[in-house]
Amino acid sequence: MIKLVPQQQIPPLENGDRLTRYEFERRYQAMPRHQKAELIEGVVYLASPLRFESHAEPHGHTITWLGVYEASTPGVRLGIEPTVRLDRDNEPQPDGVLLITPTARGQSRFSDDDYIEGAPELVVEIAASSVAIDLHDKKKAYGRNGVKEYIIWQIFENKLDWFSLQKGEYVSLEVDAQGIIKSQVFPGLWLSMLDLLAGNMQQVLTVLQLGLNSPEHQIFVERLSSEGK
Repeated sequence: MIKLVPQQQIPPLENGDRLTRYEFERRYQAMPRHQKAELIEGVVYLASPLRFESHAEPHGHTITWLGVYEASTPGVRLGIEPTVRLDRDNEPQPDGVLLITPTARGQSRFSDDDYIEGAPELVVEIAASSVAIDLHDKKKAYGRNGVKEYIIWQIFENKLDWFSLQKGEYVSLEVDAQGIIKSQVFPGLWLSMLDLLAGNMQQVLTVLQLGLNSPEHQIFVERLSSEGK
């Protein structure tokens, strides 16, 4: 007979705990109410309450932009705050991920218990400022595990960085002459950065539509379709 360990004997998660991913998940699942918790480089981080203008609204704008891209790109999927099993010491819950599906030969997969395992192609984080963990230990973990593109919006500085993983290091993607950043992993994913920072979502989506109408996006969609057969 299997003897079950009473839930109250499992220690609760606390900020700063140093745990393996297995122990982190065990304690997380035993919590009486689930709040956002992440394991970054073996250290537990519990989320604070989120403010509207400094997190929730920018998060919503970013997800709207990515969601329109997903809707126009079969073989690509968008997730909001999914648990991502990166490695033994890292299990983040990024604000958003955009990934190529496993059937279309994406680099991550879905576990039997419905978590992401491996590195999504693109990760988005909304950070309070440049001193946040998102630009330091979390960035290192994402790069080491092969997240190809990493977008981080630093609210206090009103700044957005879009990093591309090149030869194992993150390099900032630059805006072109029209003020647009273009993904190197997801053709047609175009961003008018200044409009996003200003909350001008109509123009953000107008620029995105130009990307979705581009020949490179059509080629990408056809490639994903052929990979999925």
